[in-house]
Amino acid sequence: MTSRNVRKKSDNALGKGLDALIRSNYLDEEEVKEKTDKTKLEKTQKIEDEAENKVNSVQTINFDEGVINEVLLDVHKNPRISLWSAKSAAVLRFLKKTKPEFSISNEASTLIEEAVKDRYPDIWMIFEEKGL
Repeated sequence: MTSRNVRKKSDNALGKGLDALIRSNYLDEEEVKEKTDKTKLEKTQKIEDEAENKVNSVQTINFDEGVINEVLLDVHKNPRISLWSAKSAAVLRFLKKTKPEFSISNEASTLIEEAVKDRYPDIWMIFEEKGL
């Protein structure tokens, strides 16, 4: 926060009565610093909690070899997936009509692979090791 955003308790208080002297928006620099530090700490904690939840959700998945082999067979027979997203479809179709040689399938595949690899890295590694 800049120094001009931090008001001293005496600024603009004369002639406005007791309310102007005790209004809560007149913070001294130390109070502003404490508020900023608290906000930063809360944001850091939220990021750490989200990362921990992500790890915990992967750890609860059963990495049974039979399930992995079943998935591999299914994927070899039919590697397609279906999605419904009107906004994504609109953007990709727009690109198809305006960009020469743009491939909706290739772009969608790239985007989905990046997102899945980022969200589920442990599972991604299992299938990467299996040669997919």
